[in-house]
Amino acid sequence: MTDRELLYIKTVVEEKSISKAAQKLFISQPSLSQCIQRIEAKLGTRLFKRTSAGLLPTFAGEKYYKIAIDILKIYNDFEIEISDVNNLKKGKITVGFTNYLATLVLPVILPEYKQKYPNIEVVIVEKNSTELEKSLSWGEIDFAVMHTYPNQNSSDNLNVVFHSLYKDPFLLVTKKNHPLKKYAENIKDSLYPKIDLTLFAHEPFIMVERGQRIRQVSELILQKANINPLIVLTTKSYETARRLACQGIGVTFVPQQYSEIFTSVYQPDYYSIDEKYSPYWTMCVAVQKNAYVSKAAKVFIKMLSERFGSTILDLQ
Repeated sequence: MTDRELLYIKTVVEEKSISKAAQKLFISQPSLSQCIQRIEAKLGTRLFKRTSAGLLPTFAGEKYYKIAIDILKIYNDFEIEISDVNNLKKGKITVGFTNYLATLVLPVILPEYKQKYPNIEVVIVEKNSTELEKSLSWGEIDFAVMHTYPNQNSSDNLNVVFHSLYKDPFLLVTKKNHPLKKYAENIKDSLYPKIDLTLFAHEPFIMVERGQRIRQVSELILQKANINPLIVLTTKSYETARRLACQGIGVTFVPQQYSEIFTSVYQPDYYSIDEKYSPYWTMCVAVQKNAYVSKAAKVFIKMLSERFGSTILDLQ
Protein backbone atom coordinates (compact mmCIF):
# COMPACT_ATOMS: atom_id res chain seq x y z
CA MET A 1 0.00 0.00 0.00
CA THR A 2 1.29 3.42 -0.93
CA ASP A 3 -0.10 6.69 0.37
CA ARG A 4 -1.43 7.38 -3.15
CA GLU A 5 -3.29 4.02 -3.32
CA LEU A 6 -4.77 4.58 0.13
CA LEU A 7 -5.99 8.04 -0.89
CA TYR A 8 -7.46 6.72 -4.17
CA ILE A 9 -9.52 3.96 -2.52
CA LYS A 10 -10.65 6.28 0.28
CA THR A 11 -11.85 8.90 -2.22
CA VAL A 12 -13.74 6.37 -4.40
CA VAL A 13 -15.55 4.99 -1.33
CA GLU A 14 -16.56 8.48 -0.21
CA GLU A 15 -17.63 9.67 -3.70
CA LYS A 16 -19.28 6.34 -4.67
CA SER A 17 -18.10 7.05 -8.21
CA ILE A 18 -14.82 6.64 -10.07
CA SER A 19 -15.54 9.64 -12.30
CA LYS A 20 -16.29 11.95 -9.32
CA ALA A 21 -13.30 10.60 -7.41
CA ALA A 22 -11.06 11.17 -10.45
CA GLN A 23 -12.21 14.79 -10.69
CA LYS A 24 -11.51 15.35 -6.97
CA LEU A 25 -8.08 13.72 -7.26
CA PHE A 26 -7.23 15.66 -10.46
CA ILE A 27 -6.42 12.51 -12.45
CA SER A 28 -8.10 10.89 -15.45
CA GLN A 29 -10.88 8.35 -14.96
CA PRO A 30 -9.03 5.59 -16.93
CA SER A 31 -5.89 6.06 -14.78
CA LEU A 32 -7.92 5.73 -11.57
CA SER A 33 -9.75 2.65 -12.89
CA GLN A 34 -6.45 0.99 -13.84
CA CYS A 35 -4.99 1.77 -10.41
CA ILE A 36 -7.96 0.16 -8.65
CA GLN A 37 -7.67 -2.91 -10.90
CA ARG A 38 -3.97 -3.27 -10.01
CA ILE A 39 -4.76 -3.03 -6.28
CA GLU A 40 -7.51 -5.64 -6.58
CA ALA A 41 -5.24 -7.94 -8.60
CA LYS A 42 -2.52 -7.62 -5.99
CA LEU A 43 -4.94 -8.38 -3.15
CA GLY A 44 -6.73 -11.11 -5.09
CA THR A 45 -10.20 -9.76 -4.30
CA ARG A 46 -12.70 -7.11 -5.44
CA LEU A 47 -12.89 -3.91 -3.43
CA PHE A 48 -16.05 -2.46 -5.05
CA LYS A 49 -19.39 -3.60 -6.36
CA ARG A 50 -21.73 -1.69 -8.68
CA THR A 51 -25.24 -1.00 -7.33
CA SER A 52 -28.15 1.28 -8.14
CA ALA A 53 -26.87 3.54 -5.36
CA GLY A 54 -23.44 3.82 -7.00
CA LEU A 55 -20.12 2.14 -6.45
CA LEU A 56 -20.10 0.57 -2.99
CA PRO A 57 -17.25 -1.16 -1.13
CA THR A 58 -17.24 -4.92 -0.65
CA PHE A 59 -16.38 -6.36 2.75
CA ALA A 60 -12.70 -6.23 1.75
CA GLY A 61 -13.25 -2.70 0.45
CA GLU A 62 -14.70 -1.59 3.79
CA LYS A 63 -11.66 -3.03 5.60
CA TYR A 64 -9.32 -1.30 3.17
CA TYR A 65 -11.19 1.99 3.64
CA LYS A 66 -10.91 1.86 7.44
CA ILE A 67 -7.23 1.04 7.26
CA ALA A 68 -6.72 3.85 4.72
CA ILE A 69 -8.36 6.37 7.07
CA ASP A 70 -6.18 5.27 10.02
CA ILE A 71 -2.91 5.21 8.07
CA LEU A 72 -3.51 8.53 6.31
CA LYS A 73 -4.34 10.16 9.64
CA ILE A 74 -1.15 8.77 11.21
CA TYR A 75 0.86 10.02 8.24
CA ASN A 76 -0.81 13.44 8.37
CA ASP A 77 -0.11 13.69 12.12
CA PHE A 78 3.47 12.67 11.44
CA GLU A 79 3.87 15.44 8.83
CA ILE A 80 2.47 17.99 11.29
CA GLU A 81 4.86 16.75 13.99
CA ILE A 82 7.83 16.88 11.63
CA SER A 83 6.82 20.42 10.73
CA ASP A 84 6.79 21.28 14.45
CA VAL A 85 10.24 19.69 14.86
CA ASN A 86 11.61 21.63 11.89
CA ASN A 87 10.18 24.84 13.32
CA LEU A 88 11.57 24.04 16.79
CA LYS A 89 8.10 23.76 18.32
CA LYS A 90 8.79 20.22 19.44
CA GLY A 91 11.78 17.93 19.78
CA LYS A 92 14.42 16.39 22.00
CA ILE A 93 18.21 16.55 22.19
CA THR A 94 20.55 14.44 24.32
CA VAL A 95 23.76 16.28 25.17
CA GLY A 96 26.86 14.84 26.79
CA PHE A 97 28.95 16.98 29.17
CA THR A 98 31.91 16.45 31.39
CA ASN A 99 30.87 17.26 34.96
CA TYR A 100 32.54 20.63 35.41
CA LEU A 101 31.78 21.79 31.88
CA ALA A 102 28.12 21.20 32.67
CA THR A 103 28.57 23.41 35.75
CA LEU A 104 30.24 26.09 33.65
CA VAL A 105 28.04 26.01 30.54
CA LEU A 106 24.50 24.99 31.42
CA PRO A 107 23.60 27.90 33.76
CA VAL A 108 24.60 30.25 30.93
CA ILE A 109 23.08 28.48 27.91
CA LEU A 110 20.10 26.48 29.13
CA PRO A 111 17.87 29.31 30.49
CA GLU A 112 18.09 31.21 27.18
CA TYR A 113 17.59 28.04 25.14
CA LYS A 114 14.51 26.98 27.14
CA GLN A 115 13.06 30.47 26.94
CA LYS A 116 13.32 30.48 23.14
CA TYR A 117 12.38 26.82 22.62
CA PRO A 118 10.31 25.73 25.64
CA ASN A 119 9.01 22.55 24.00
CA ILE A 120 12.42 21.12 23.13
CA GLU A 121 13.31 18.52 25.74
CA VAL A 122 16.99 18.68 26.74
CA VAL A 123 18.47 15.53 28.29
CA ILE A 124 21.89 15.95 29.94
CA VAL A 125 24.33 13.04 30.23
CA GLU A 126 27.38 13.67 32.43
CA LYS A 127 30.47 11.47 31.97
CA ASN A 128 34.20 11.86 31.58
CA SER A 129 35.68 12.59 28.14
CA THR A 130 36.60 8.99 27.34
CA GLU A 131 33.10 7.76 28.22
CA LEU A 132 31.50 10.57 26.21
CA GLU A 133 33.42 9.54 23.10
CA LYS A 134 32.10 5.99 23.49
CA SER A 135 28.52 7.17 24.05
CA LEU A 136 28.77 9.39 20.97
CA SER A 137 30.18 6.60 18.84
CA TRP A 138 27.36 4.28 19.94
CA GLY A 139 24.72 6.91 19.17
CA GLU A 140 23.58 7.26 22.78
CA ILE A 141 23.94 11.06 22.68
CA ASP A 142 23.44 13.62 19.90
CA PHE A 143 26.63 15.56 20.60
CA ALA A 144 29.10 16.14 23.41
CA VAL A 145 30.74 19.19 24.96
CA MET A 146 34.18 18.17 26.18
CA HIS A 147 37.91 18.85 26.01
CA THR A 148 40.68 17.59 23.74
CA TYR A 149 44.41 17.30 24.37
CA PRO A 150 46.90 19.91 23.10
CA ASN A 151 47.26 19.66 19.32
CA GLN A 152 44.61 16.93 19.14
CA ASN A 153 42.73 17.37 15.88
CA SER A 154 41.08 13.96 15.73
CA SER A 155 39.97 11.18 18.01
CA ASP A 156 41.43 7.69 18.33
CA ASN A 157 37.82 6.79 17.67
CA LEU A 158 37.51 7.42 13.94
CA ASN A 159 33.75 7.75 14.30
CA VAL A 160 33.99 11.03 16.26
CA VAL A 161 34.71 14.52 14.87
CA PHE A 162 35.78 17.48 17.01
CA HIS A 163 34.83 21.11 16.38
CA SER A 164 37.03 23.45 18.42
CA LEU A 165 35.47 26.22 20.46
CA TYR A 166 38.07 27.69 22.78
CA LYS A 167 41.71 27.12 23.71
CA ASP A 168 41.79 27.18 27.51
CA PRO A 169 45.21 27.61 29.19
CA PHE A 170 46.26 25.65 32.27
CA LEU A 171 47.53 27.62 35.26
CA LEU A 172 49.98 26.61 37.95
CA VAL A 173 48.38 26.99 41.39
CA THR A 174 50.35 27.67 44.58
CA LYS A 175 49.66 29.04 48.02
CA LYS A 176 49.81 32.80 48.45
CA ASN A 177 53.35 34.18 48.42
CA HIS A 178 55.05 30.89 47.69
CA PRO A 179 58.86 31.22 48.14
CA LEU A 180 59.33 30.78 44.38
CA LYS A 181 57.04 33.72 43.64
CA LYS A 182 60.06 36.01 43.47
CA TYR A 183 60.96 34.40 40.14
CA ALA A 184 57.62 35.24 38.53
CA GLU A 185 57.58 37.71 35.66
CA ASN A 186 54.75 40.09 34.93
CA ILE A 187 53.77 39.97 31.26
CA LYS A 188 52.01 42.80 29.45
CA ASP A 189 48.33 42.06 28.70
CA SER A 190 48.56 38.80 30.63
CA LEU A 191 46.09 38.16 33.43
CA TYR A 192 48.67 36.23 35.46
CA PRO A 193 52.46 36.46 35.85
CA LYS A 194 54.55 33.81 34.11
CA ILE A 195 56.87 31.51 36.02
CA ASP A 196 59.45 28.93 34.95
CA LEU A 197 57.78 25.56 35.58
CA THR A 198 61.11 23.77 36.03
CA LEU A 199 61.62 25.67 39.29
CA PHE A 200 58.94 23.42 40.77
CA ALA A 201 60.64 20.15 39.82
CA HIS A 202 61.17 19.23 43.48
CA GLU A 203 57.90 20.63 44.84
CA PRO A 204 55.11 18.29 45.98
CA PHE A 205 52.21 18.03 43.50
CA ILE A 206 48.51 17.44 44.05
CA MET A 207 46.89 15.68 41.09
CA VAL A 208 43.43 14.57 40.09
CA GLU A 209 42.91 10.87 39.46
CA ARG A 210 44.25 9.02 36.43
CA GLY A 211 41.78 8.76 33.57
CA GLN A 212 40.56 12.34 34.03
CA ARG A 213 41.40 14.70 31.18
CA ILE A 214 42.92 17.30 33.56
CA ARG A 215 45.34 14.65 34.83
CA GLN A 216 46.23 13.59 31.30
CA VAL A 217 46.97 17.16 30.18
CA SER A 218 48.88 17.84 33.42
CA GLU A 219 51.09 14.81 32.80
CA LEU A 220 51.81 15.99 29.25
CA ILE A 221 52.88 19.40 30.60
CA LEU A 222 55.18 17.83 33.20
CA GLN A 223 56.60 15.42 30.64
CA LYS A 224 57.53 18.29 28.31
CA ALA A 225 59.16 20.08 31.25
CA ASN A 226 61.13 16.89 32.16
CA ILE A 227 59.58 16.87 35.62
CA ASN A 228 58.96 13.60 37.44
CA PRO A 229 56.62 14.97 40.10
CA LEU A 230 56.42 13.96 43.73
CA ILE A 231 52.67 13.37 44.04
CA VAL A 232 51.63 13.79 47.66
CA LEU A 233 47.88 13.52 47.15
CA THR A 234 45.39 12.40 44.51
CA THR A 235 41.74 13.50 44.39
CA LYS A 236 38.78 13.24 42.02
CA SER A 237 38.07 16.96 42.28
CA TYR A 238 40.20 19.66 40.72
CA GLU A 239 38.56 22.10 43.18
CA THR A 240 39.74 20.03 46.12
CA ALA A 241 43.23 20.05 44.59
CA ARG A 242 43.02 23.82 44.10
CA ARG A 243 41.94 24.47 47.69
CA LEU A 244 44.64 22.21 49.11
CA ALA A 245 47.20 24.05 47.00
CA CYS A 246 45.94 27.25 48.62
CA GLN A 247 46.74 25.70 51.98
CA GLY A 248 50.29 24.85 50.98
CA ILE A 249 49.88 21.06 50.74
CA GLY A 250 51.44 21.15 47.28
CA VAL A 251 51.05 22.77 43.88
CA THR A 252 48.63 21.79 41.15
CA PHE A 253 47.28 22.66 37.71
CA VAL A 254 43.87 24.17 36.98
CA PRO A 255 42.31 25.16 33.64
CA GLN A 256 41.71 28.91 33.61
CA GLN A 257 38.00 28.52 32.83
CA TYR A 258 37.56 26.22 35.80
CA SER A 259 39.36 28.63 38.14
CA GLU A 260 36.37 30.94 37.69
CA ILE A 261 33.59 28.44 38.52
CA PHE A 262 33.77 28.47 42.32
CA THR A 263 34.02 31.57 44.46
CA SER A 264 35.81 30.73 47.66
CA VAL A 265 37.78 32.02 50.63
CA TYR A 266 40.57 29.78 49.35
CA GLN A 267 42.48 32.23 47.18
CA PRO A 268 45.78 30.97 45.71
CA ASP A 269 48.37 32.52 43.46
CA TYR A 270 47.99 31.64 39.78
CA TYR A 271 50.81 31.58 37.25
CA SER A 272 50.78 31.24 33.48
CA ILE A 273 53.06 28.61 31.95
CA ASP A 274 55.36 28.91 28.96
CA GLU A 275 53.72 27.94 25.66
CA LYS A 276 56.57 25.52 24.87
CA TYR A 277 55.01 23.10 27.36
CA SER A 278 51.64 23.18 25.54
CA PRO A 279 49.81 24.06 28.77
CA TYR A 280 46.24 24.01 27.52
CA TRP A 281 43.29 21.95 26.41
CA THR A 282 40.60 22.84 23.89
CA MET A 283 36.91 23.04 24.64
CA CYS A 284 35.05 21.48 21.73
CA VAL A 285 31.82 20.09 20.40
CA ALA A 286 32.11 16.44 19.39
CA VAL A 287 29.69 14.84 16.94
CA GLN A 288 29.43 11.43 15.35
CA LYS A 289 31.03 11.37 11.90
CA ASN A 290 28.49 11.71 9.07
CA ALA A 291 25.62 11.59 11.58
CA TYR A 292 22.45 13.65 11.19
CA VAL A 293 22.45 16.68 13.52
CA SER A 294 18.94 17.95 14.21
CA LYS A 295 17.96 21.58 13.90
CA ALA A 296 17.36 21.73 17.67
CA ALA A 297 20.92 20.46 18.28
CA LYS A 298 22.41 22.90 15.75
CA VAL A 299 20.73 25.85 17.48
CA PHE A 300 22.08 24.75 20.88
CA ILE A 301 25.60 24.33 19.44
CA LYS A 302 25.47 27.76 17.79
CA MET A 303 24.35 29.41 21.04
CA LEU A 304 27.15 27.59 22.86
CA SER A 305 29.77 28.78 20.40
CA GLU A 306 28.48 32.36 20.56
CA ARG A 307 28.94 32.44 24.35
CA PHE A 308 32.05 30.28 24.78
CA GLY A 309 33.75 29.98 21.41
CA SER A 310 36.40 32.01 19.65
CA THR A 311 34.55 31.18 16.39
CA ILE A 312 30.86 30.64 15.71
CA LEU A 313 29.94 27.05 14.93
CA ASP A 314 27.16 26.72 12.40
CA LEU A 315 27.01 23.01 11.54
CA GLN A 316 25.43 22.27 8.16
